[in-house]
Amino acid sequence: MFVDLKNWARTIKRDAVALWIAARDPRTPLAAKLLAGAFAAYALSPIDLIPDFIPILGYLDEVILLPLGIMLAVRLIPTPLMEEFREQAKAREDRPISKGGLMAIGCIWLVALAFGSYFVWSWYLSLV
Repeated sequence: MFVDLKNWARTIKRDAVALWIAARDPRTPLAAKLLAGAFAAYALSPIDLIPDFIPILGYLDEVILLPLGIMLAVRLIPTPLMEEFREQAKAREDRPISKGGLMAIGCIWLVALAFGSYFVWSWYLSLV
């Protein structure tokens, strides 16, 4: 059972990379491109929307929501294209990890958090 779970997790990870490739390919339909880009960015991001230290909810996104979103995005992409993207993702498995990419994603999340906080704070002040 543990081997099956490990293979399933490896498949989900490969599909997340394949979705990232699909989101940037012009042959991918627009709806699939948007969904694929959103779920791939979230799956590959080192920062979680719901922090893991929150009991039960912290892992809810990684265990249920993220795999369901990835499976939905995969279904929206035509099968021959998805097979091509999976092959490209498999070829990228042995590539080194980019620390610059990690920093860029972290900065993007910080900027998004700052803007979100600013708008929520402005809205709150307008109510008071």
